[in-house]
Amino acid sequence: MDTPPGNDRLLLEVNNIEVVYNDIIQVLRGVSLQVSAGQVVALLGTNGAGKTTTLRAISGLLKPENGVVKDGFIRFEGQDVTNFLGTAVVRLGAVMVPEGRRVFKHLTVDENIRVGAITRTDGAGAVRADRSRIYDLFPRLANITNRLAGYCSGGEQQMIAIARALMSAPRMLMLDEPSLGLAPLLVREIFDNVRHINQVLGTTILVVEQNAKIALDISDYAYIMESGKIVLEGASAQLKRNPDVKEFYMGLTESGGRKSFKEVKSYKRRKRWM
Repeated sequence: MDTPPGNDRLLLEVNNIEVVYNDIIQVLRGVSLQVSAGQVVALLGTNGAGKTTTLRAISGLLKPENGVVKDGFIRFEGQDVTNFLGTAVVRLGAVMVPEGRRVFKHLTVDENIRVGAITRTDGAGAVRADRSRIYDLFPRLANITNRLAGYCSGGEQQMIAIARALMSAPRMLMLDEPSLGLAPLLVREIFDNVRHINQVLGTTILVVEQNAKIALDISDYAYIMESGKIVLEGASAQLKRNPDVKEFYMGLTESGGRKSFKEVKSYKRRKRWM
């Protein structure tokens, strides 16, 4: 597989992995992907395609759900992390923000953010500097530092979850469906923040998303999953122009109009890569 364009240094390599739950349910079938340092890479697909399972495999979060990588390997910065536990993966610098905005609701915004630094060993001064930088990235949070996270809006909770992950000073940040359940304006703000994190902090980002249009807008490279397999990949700018991607993931016809619900029902039968 060709390395996606970007920094020549390969940060993450997922090679032909198969994931099985409870020793009988195979979810991923030979998934391979690569992320170079400094990139924003999107992993797209519909519900049930295997996107979240892929992130859990990389993040070391399969074991609590009786999942295991049965075949293939995962390397982060050249180190084999296949079936590592999540705490070990975080210490290496790969941090996942799970779907669902899982904040500590009875802690304040600031307490939630500071929790993210628990694995750091580089001193209080570095932690304080990063905390200040994160509030610069999320000015909305800087105005509500003492509010209980449980009383924050969905968009604010998503920002808290991302900010908390950034406090661990990750080399790679993994986001699982950051737009889920958010209003369009907040979705745009979240993804603007994601791109800013990549450009200002230099953090590599792997984002799982159903909103193909916005994910392709902010990413450098993208993979598309169907039924536990990678079925299409390429530079995001090229995939945005791909007629199959426009039709099946953006709901657009070749003339630029949108599909009716009746036409949408026949998508899967006509996908040329299935």
